[in-house]
Amino acid sequence: MSDLLIAAFILIFLIAGMDQWIKLQILENFALYQEKEFLKIGSLDILHLRYIENNGSAFSSFSGQTTFLLIVSAIGILICSYLLIRYGRTNKLLYTSLVMILGGASGNLIDRIFRDGRVVDYLDLQLFDFAIFNFADCFVTVGTVLLLIYILFFMDRQENPEKSEKPRE
Repeated sequence: MSDLLIAAFILIFLIAGMDQWIKLQILENFALYQEKEFLKIGSLDILHLRYIENNGSAFSSFSGQTTFLLIVSAIGILICSYLLIRYGRTNKLLYTSLVMILGGASGNLIDRIFRDGRVVDYLDLQLFDFAIFNFADCFVTVGTVLLLIYILFFMDRQENPEKSEKPRE
């Protein structure tokens, strides 16, 4: 196994581990639905910590469908792992996006497995009405955006360098 893959799996472990550590702090220091102001600049209220448990996916979609979410999460992790092992060395953006997705998805999968299908969420953005989310969700979201950027702007050029060159007239 290459040093790059070893580093990737260490980073994935660290992201999932940090996610679980933060969730443990929330579970130990908050009652369910308890809220505390967390980030405020002057009179601008930015972020609260609010402990909730989500038995669904993003924005509580697929609520209560634990088996489905476990299967989809596991399949997604397997696909991203394969892509990381097979293609991760070819592009830094692809590598970074897959590591971020795998770290975040692993953190949330640990919750689903050990917390009866529920994920601990606690970041409550106050600037506008938005879903309550967690550290792992941030990594999955940013990693997915980076993966889309890679797919849209870099993947075709890397696989077919002759396509990225302008035709001669």
